[in-house]
Amino acid sequence: MAIRILKDFTKRIFNIFFKKRKQISLGFYGPPNAGKTSLANRICKDWTGEEIGKVSNIPHETRHVQFKEEVEIKYKEKTLKFKLVDTPGIATKIDYEDFMKFKLKKRDAQKRAKEATQGIIESIKWLDDVDAVIIVLDSTENPYSQVNITIIGNLVSRDIPVLVVANKIDLAKSDLKKIAAAFPEYEVIGISAKTGKNMEDFYEAVFRLSKKV
Repeated sequence: MAIRILKDFTKRIFNIFFKKRKQISLGFYGPPNAGKTSLANRICKDWTGEEIGKVSNIPHETRHVQFKEEVEIKYKEKTLKFKLVDTPGIATKIDYEDFMKFKLKKRDAQKRAKEATQGIIESIKWLDDVDAVIIVLDSTENPYSQVNITIIGNLVSRDIPVLVVANKIDLAKSDLKKIAAAFPEYEVIGISAKTGKNMEDFYEAVFRLSKKV
């Protein structure tokens, strides 16, 4: 009896002590072409020297979940290690004919549409395995979309900590205030994954997000 009590006590102390050392799984979510993979590539290039995936101007270039283990970032003498999970873009509708506008042949467009649909399902499933989420939005686009509502709804139902990143602030049509107004309950950071603008503020925000896990 005494031995069992001692073992249970030791186990509780072990869990309390090592809980803070758990590696965070950080998921990147958002609509297609918002810049999720571009941001993931910049982070990985900055801290690991390697990119995580391919980008293009054709929607749904990322159609499978891809991840980088043990990405370690540093900010003001603080260090954070996490697993970076880059997910396919979420969409409420996928039509292969939309891909044909980018000069894809019908068969290739149909294949891309099928893979994109499967990628969305995979993205939603991965919500069960991430500790926090970075929602990447195109700051030149209307944030009040059905896609964004769907993403937020899934996160709220799971009580997952969120950081909203308004990407493409280097573009003239960027409207950071509109993004912030659409998501007043979350911290919103404006960046340019392409140019690296405001990445220092982004990394600082990631540290704040990690404390909510």
